[in-house]
Amino acid sequence: MSEASPFVPPQHLSAWPLLETHAQQLSPKPLAALFDNDPDRANRLTLIFENPTELDQTALIADFSKQKLNDEILASLIHLAREARLDEGIDRLFNGAPVNFTENRAASHMAMRGGCPPPPGIGADTRAMRTFAFDLREGMFTGSTGKTIRHLINLGIGGSDLGPRLAVEALADPRGGIVCGIEPMRIDFVSNVDPRDLDSVLVHADAASTLFVVSSKSFSTPETLANAKAARQWLLEQLGEDADISAHFAAVSNAIESAVTFGIKPERVFPLPEWVGGRYSVWSSIGLPLLAAIGGTFDDFLVGGRIIDDHFRLTPFEQNLPVWMGLIGLWNTNFLGIQSTAALPYAHGLRSFPAWLQQLEMESNGKHTLRNGNRTEAATAPIVWGSAGTNGQHAFHQLLYQGTRQVALDFIIPIGEEGDPRQRILVDNAIAQAAALMMGRDINAARDTLARRGLPDAEVERLAPHLVCQGGQPSTTLMLPRLDAFHLGILLALYEHKVFVQGWIWGINPFDQYGVEHGKDIARALASGEVAGQDPSTAQLARLAEEFRLRMR
Repeated sequence: MSEASPFVPPQHLSAWPLLETHAQQLSPKPLAALFDNDPDRANRLTLIFENPTELDQTALIADFSKQKLNDEILASLIHLAREARLDEGIDRLFNGAPVNFTENRAASHMAMRGGCPPPPGIGADTRAMRTFAFDLREGMFTGSTGKTIRHLINLGIGGSDLGPRLAVEALADPRGGIVCGIEPMRIDFVSNVDPRDLDSVLVHADAASTLFVVSSKSFSTPETLANAKAARQWLLEQLGEDADISAHFAAVSNAIESAVTFGIKPERVFPLPEWVGGRYSVWSSIGLPLLAAIGGTFDDFLVGGRIIDDHFRLTPFEQNLPVWMGLIGLWNTNFLGIQSTAALPYAHGLRSFPAWLQQLEMESNGKHTLRNGNRTEAATAPIVWGSAGTNGQHAFHQLLYQGTRQVALDFIIPIGEEGDPRQRILVDNAIAQAAALMMGRDINAARDTLARRGLPDAEVERLAPHLVCQGGQPSTTLMLPRLDAFHLGILLALYEHKVFVQGWIWGINPFDQYGVEHGKDIARALASGEVAGQDPSTAQLARLAEEFRLRMR
């Protein structure tokens, strides 16, 4: 693999000032007006991704027509990607170059789903973990009392929690169902070091049939280790000091010796390769809870991710889904000044998707240092937030309609099977929200709405301004035929590659997270009693917290 081309900040590329001009010209125009005299806009700005594993099967529809852009702007964005040598970046990503340039290693998480070869000399074998998970699912393991293990509690945080939690919520059958003639496996996730998180799970747990999976690449994550020690103590209290509690633990870690020292059997420690970043790890051994939950359909999840890898690597930018998503997000952030993105999945199974996306986008691209060591002049990752529909409509959508901030929106809509009228209501609401937030409601429409209610003219005039919605909230709609393992794999890989597109063009490293260590260093100092040297506010808070603890003893 040859050396990367010299980095040029995106503001110094010829497409950047052209895009600034486009933004100045387009900003005054209402978003809805872009459809005027352009009957083909929706069709032209929609990409349809066909499932390559089944002919004539649409796997995903991506409608970008409600974004505030036009054909000329899209062409300029693609030109920016070419000037930034995005094609070289994609090639380096898939060919094992050290795109994680601060840590000088590849980002080869795609290898876990077969989307690229693993780094030379390193395998991507997960057979032992898969065998363990399948045997666990089928009731092949017992605890120290001989009772069959039917409850898995995953102890992790960040990428060791968010990915598998999202996937299990999305794909596990909420109605249960008998597996191999035994009761279904219950799976819970604990991430917070707040004792209430673990306690709220343990109150429903039977120690004799519970297995804890400690998911930590380094096996030194303070929150996860604290919860693991608390789980060990709970097992001893419930089963007796002489119980073989090793029967109730497994681990996913790259620090095998540390896990064994903790008391986990070596054959139950499943490696997590160093080249798999935490927020990209659900495809790896970190997916053990998902395998236990869904069994063989885990392979469909991997296939979904892999076909997006192939699409991203091989498809021209003009039809490339992750490229469009990355460029349009960059357009919103850097040229329209939109600093916030709301993830709005209209599926209860995707209720953790906004949290997963928060980590993926903000931990990956929430940085200011460029490949050349300089500070960026461009805004990078937006603030990502959101909630599942229709719940969000009764919470924060009011701000989207009548607040003072512009927010970019991603609607994710699995259509689902026919049969339950509630599913149709859910989908109709999603489509309607995207339309209403774009179109808005002007003062005349507000007056008409009130007049139809039979209100007096004076009351119509008094209330009409309060019904006005400015509209103009740009959105992308991603529509899936259903929420299953295959389509979830497509969705997650799509966003992974979107993040890479943006990170490459901005010139930052999406694969490290040095910033989060700063606060951890201070927390470690406070835990060891090192208050001296802290700022006066921090020193005072630490002292007052200790006074509270002393009073409550």
